[in-house]
This record gives sequence, C-alpha cells and structure tokens, in this order.
Amino acid sequence: MNDTTRTTSDESYDVETDIQSNTPLAPQRAHLQLAIDGMTCQACASRIEKVLNKKPSVYEVSVNFAGETANVDYDPTQTTPEQVTEWVNKTGFVANLQASDSLFAKTDEDTATQYPWRLIGLWLCLVPFLVGMAGMLVGAGMAWMPPIWIQFILATIVQFGFALPFYKSAWASIKGGLANMDVLVVIGTVTIWAYSAYLWLTHGDGTLGSLLQSGHMGGHGASNSPAVYFEAGVMVIAFVRTGKYLEERTKKHSLNSIDLLLSLTPDEVEQQQPNGDFHSIALSDVQVGDILRAKQGSRIATDGIVTDGSGWCVESHLTGESIALKKEVGDGLLAGALVENGSLLYRVSAKGSDTKLGDMVQALSDAQGSKANLARLADRVTAVFVPIVVTIALVTFGLTWWLTGMVDTALMHAVSVLVIACPCALGLATPAAIMAGMGVAARHGVWFKDAQSLEAAGNIDTVVLDKTGTLTIGRPTIVDHVMMDKSIAVNDVLQIAASVEAHASHPLATALTNAAKERQLSLFDVTDISVIKGSGIQANIEGLGRVNVGTAEFANMTLPKLMPKVWQIASTVAISINDEPLGAFALADDLKADTPQAITALQNAGINVILMSGDKQSVVDHVAGQLGIEKAYGKMSPRDKASQIARLQTAGHKVAMAGDGVNDAPAMATADASFAMFEGTDVAQHSASARLMGESLMHIDAAQKIAQATLRNIKQNLFFAFIYNCLGIPLAALGFLNPMIAAAAMALSSISVLMNALRLTRFKTEVALENTVSTMDKKSSLVKSSLK
Repeated sequence: MNDTTRTTSDESYDVETDIQSNTPLAPQRAHLQLAIDGMTCQACASRIEKVLNKKPSVYEVSVNFAGETANVDYDPTQTTPEQVTEWVNKTGFVANLQASDSLFAKTDEDTATQYPWRLIGLWLCLVPFLVGMAGMLVGAGMAWMPPIWIQFILATIVQFGFALPFYKSAWASIKGGLANMDVLVVIGTVTIWAYSAYLWLTHGDGTLGSLLQSGHMGGHGASNSPAVYFEAGVMVIAFVRTGKYLEERTKKHSLNSIDLLLSLTPDEVEQQQPNGDFHSIALSDVQVGDILRAKQGSRIATDGIVTDGSGWCVESHLTGESIALKKEVGDGLLAGALVENGSLLYRVSAKGSDTKLGDMVQALSDAQGSKANLARLADRVTAVFVPIVVTIALVTFGLTWWLTGMVDTALMHAVSVLVIACPCALGLATPAAIMAGMGVAARHGVWFKDAQSLEAAGNIDTVVLDKTGTLTIGRPTIVDHVMMDKSIAVNDVLQIAASVEAHASHPLATALTNAAKERQLSLFDVTDISVIKGSGIQANIEGLGRVNVGTAEFANMTLPKLMPKVWQIASTVAISINDEPLGAFALADDLKADTPQAITALQNAGINVILMSGDKQSVVDHVAGQLGIEKAYGKMSPRDKASQIARLQTAGHKVAMAGDGVNDAPAMATADASFAMFEGTDVAQHSASARLMGESLMHIDAAQKIAQATLRNIKQNLFFAFIYNCLGIPLAALGFLNPMIAAAAMALSSISVLMNALRLTRFKTEVALENTVSTMDKKSSLVKSSLK
C-alpha cells in the first residue's frame, strides 16, 4: 500500500485517506502568547517588537498595545518560552506565560482592577491648586492659591513620588532605543518643576524666611512672589494618569470580549463521588473522566459527553445561534453552554485550554493581538514621533523666546507641545477597533484568524460559494439507483462502494457508508487506496479486483439516456470492478433552511454571489436557479476554482471563498478572504481566514458587515488621531493651549478613540441568526420536487 495521504480535487470526491503521511516536516515553528504589563503607548509595543525581532530564534512578533499581548512565533529548538519572557522583561515590562491548564494568560498585577490609590493621592495633591485656579476664574486673583512653599512641597511629592511610574517607563524606553509618550511627559513636567523651583529659590536673599515670605501669596506675578508654574506640572501628571487609568478600564472591561468568554464557566462544579453523592469542588480540581452534574440554569463547566439525563443547551457563545439544542446520552457538550431546561450528568472529556471554548479564547486572543495593514501607518509614525516632537518643542522654545523675550512664555509653549503631542491616540486607533470588531464577530459565530483576515473581509465585493456542505446541509441521501447487471443485488454494489468510500471524508462518501451501516452491511478490507484527481477513489478488494468509485467516466459507465428527473439534479456516484461497470447511485442533498435568506442578504449588500461546484452542471444550475444566483459553474476541479478566483481578482474584484472540503482549500488560499463552514474538514479550517461556528450562511453576511463596520471605525480613529496632532501641535506652539489644557486634551483624545471603538460592541446584524441545524430525516424541496 502506498503510505501517503492523497486527496482528490473533484467536488464529488474531496476525500482524504486515513493513512499517515511521510512528507518531511517543515522547520519547527511554535507560537507563544504573552500578557504584557506596563505598556503606556504604541512606542512601548514597538520597542518590544524591535528587541524580539533582533533575536535569531524569533520568526515573527506582533505586540498589541490595546490588548496588552504579544504574539511570538519562534524556533523551539533554539529557545524556550521562558527565555522569550526574560527578553521582554529586560525591556522594562512584565511578561507572563499562559498556564497550561488555564484559558488565558493573566498578568501578575491587573492595574485596571486595582484600587487606584496612586491616582487618588495624586488628585488630593491637586485639590489646593484647583481651589487657587477657581479663585482666578471668579476674580480673586492669586488669593486662593496656596503659598509657594506649599506648592513646592505638593509638586515635589507628585513629581518624584506619584509620577515615579512615568520615570521608570521613560528610562526603560530610552534604554530600548525608542522613546515613548512618557518621555514627553517627564521632559515637560520636570522642566516646569525645575524652572519654577529655580525662580522661587533664587527670589529674595535666599534665606528660609525670605522664601516663606515671598511665597505667601502664591505666584504668577502676585505681589512679592516669583512667577512659578507648579500647578501646571501637577495638573499635567494628574490628567495624563487619569487618562491612562480610564484607558486601562476601557480596554480591560469593555473592549475585550475574552473576559466575557472566561466568565461563562463556573468557579465550582458538582462532582459525582464513588458512592453516587455529589460534592461541590473547584473547577480547577476537576480531572478528565470525572462525572459532573449540570442543573437547569447553570453552565457546562468543561467539554464532555452526556452519561445520564437530558436537557436543552444554548451554545450561542460559540456558534452565535440562540436556539437551544437537545442533549441526550452520548451527545457532546461544550464548556460555557447554558442548560436552559433539564438536568445532565456528563463525563469530562477536556478541561481548561483544551476545551472548544479554550481553543476559541486563544484563537480570539491571537486574532486581537495581530495587526491589520492599516496599523502599519500608525506604527511608522509613532516610531519617529517622539524625536520629531522634541525637536518641534525646542524650536518652539527658541523662536518664542527670541520673538517675545520672555523665557517663561517660551517654556510654557514648548511644554504644551510636548504634552499635546501624545501618540497614544494613534497607537490605539487600530488595535482598539480590532479588539471590538473581533469580539462582535465572535458573538455572531465568526472567528477571524487575524486582523488581516478581518480587514480583507471588509473589502470584498464578490463571494464564491461551494455547494455541498455550504449551500446544502452536506448530508446527502440515496434517492435512486441503477444497476448495469440486473442479476447483481443493489446491496452488494453498495457494500463494495461503501468499503472503498469508508476511507474518504466527503459527504457523498459518508452518505454511502451510512446507507451501508443502516442496511447492516459488513465492509470489505481494502488495499492500495489511491485518489485520482478530479475523478474519484480507487482501491483493491481481495477476490474482486480493482474497484473504481466516482464519476461515471471514471467507472467506465455510460448512463441510460432516459433516466428519471431526479438524476438531472442529483449527484452521481458510479462503481466498477476492473473497468466493468456495476451500477450507480443518485444522491441528493437538502438546502439549508436559511440559504435563500443569506444569498438575498449578500446580494442586497451589493455582493456578487457566484456558485462553483465540482458537481455536474445540471445540479449546479438547478440549485443556482432556486437561489437566484446568476453565475454558476459546474464540473469545477480545485484548480479550476482557484483559477477562476484568480481571474476575478485580476479583473479588480476582492473575492471571498466559502467552503467546507479539502477540494476547497486551493480556492480558499487564492481568495482575498475565506470562510470555512462549521463542520468542514481540517484542511478547509486551516486554509480559511475565518471559521464559521454555526451552520448558517447568515454568518458570512454578518462577517462581511462587521468587518466593514470595523474598517470604518479604524479609519475614523486614524483620521481623528492624525487631525488631533496636526491641529494640536501648532496651537500649542503658538500659545493657544497651556500645559494643563494640553494634558486634558491629550487624555481626551485617547478616550475618544476608545469610545468610538466601543460603538462597535453595540453592532447588530439586520437579520438575527437562528439555529439552522437540520436532521437527517428532513426532506428538502429539492428532493421533493424532483420526485413529483
């Protein structure tokens, strides 16, 4: 037997043998995700990428500032996850590995959920300054401002106490070779503090009594007082830190859908003891093989198999379909599913990160941590942003001093430039929208592989659809047969065909093996399994000879001209032994319940829908006619599909491909975006840029609309961030913005970007997704009409 896995390119036979491949392995490549703590802006993310990309054992790095994660592809033969973590820690940040039994990596210190003592202390120091500024607004002048010596003490506590994280981040940033936003804040506020302290300390004769006396009435030109600006530095630090705190809260608790997924599993479960009693234990103590109980209203804690009882479970957290599914003994359960009715006992088959939920959490986390092409522009800008801003600030200081002759005015203008020019809004613009968009897509049962996939889906104008398993349920049944030799029993031919087809994974092959099983037909042992591209599958059966199962031509069969109507719209599987035709079966499949609705929704959105199938043209035309699809191609091999998609792309179209079989993989790889159906083959799942977690085609419509909304949001964020800096820096340089207003505006810009991204979380598709899971005994109009 040939020890190689082969696959066909024909729609009717996208089979895969069950024999292991001996193909040489590609160079080893492992994936690692780290939770990063301590990043303050996009420059921080760029610095980590820069450091890791210099390591020869690291293939690719993508650091998500908004998600505070790093995705690293590395060579496991040259380095370890612990070593990668150490490299990140040396850049001044804290990296944490995902625990093997956890669903998602956690940081040691969640700054978003900590009580903000530092921020509270900072604002308490700011209160006296706010009182003094309020006095200026009501015409009291500097009378309400505390004495300068108190201002000095409060400003010093803030500058070298509460602002210490800014210094640490700035120093780590400078050591890493990429200056971040904290460098600007530190330069600006230290300059204000040092200048104010210098004016005060050099005022009078330098004695303590003189300093206390001169500082009695505050500052800013008050009688017997130097013009100090301690309040400006304190307010800048307070506003920037407040903005960061709000950023962290928003990113952790509003944008990130991962937290919502993690909350779906209970902390404690009811475990069955050997004596039959149930005790509550922590979910972390559960082991594979344990028997757990889930009552009505509770959630399934792990993946498992029902061993007793029955109930209805909602799996919308993974599939996007809100209709409850009935679960009985032997049925599988998914972690996070809600038991809407009934009570179940189930045996744990997987826990933690090994569950379907765990896999999806990791997939969502990886996708949110990737970068869209639109993000590259912001990355390039932020990489050189700080040096340019410092240069502009120095030029502003020099020109203002030269033109006005007032060093304090020049200083305030320069500091305002430093503070207003924060690149945080630019750094947040793309990842914040990506995080929100990915989360919304996941709630609708669409799991994008990465940000580029979501970006591509938002630009498509053409969707190419496979037929079997995509438009149809993918569970065809035998609706008719014809025997070339009337002396041969139908069951004998079915037994031979099913013996060969048992080594294939295509729905037509499954239909024949299921039919043989229902008729209790035992299968023959087969050898020398081989797939003939575009034709079918071939194998040897001892005592019979070489068996061909596939197209009529492949089986050397010519079907009679006068055949029942069903043969014109059904798929044909013919069988021959040693090139002697035995017979053929007609197999028909049901259209999914909402397929017409999905096609209409795509067409109404301006999407050109094309049907490509390996099935015969008459079947393809019939299905296309039912669905209102104008362009339909039959007898398409995988190469034909990929070539046709390439021609569409050459004509300027952005094409998406949706399929479920091995034969769809080349077309999926060629298309700009691709969608693998819920129960598609592993090859299709890995080739696709997105996985649909439900059987409904409405998921494709939802994916396209969510992706478009996300792209619009990204462009809005980038436009706002660029315009903000283009307008803010000149205004600050010309003196229209003082440092306090600049700090408040800087914080507001980042929050505004996050708030705009949050609008995506409220996105809803026009048509609600419904559960369209069909059972084998449903009869479609396709078969019914053909039998009339």
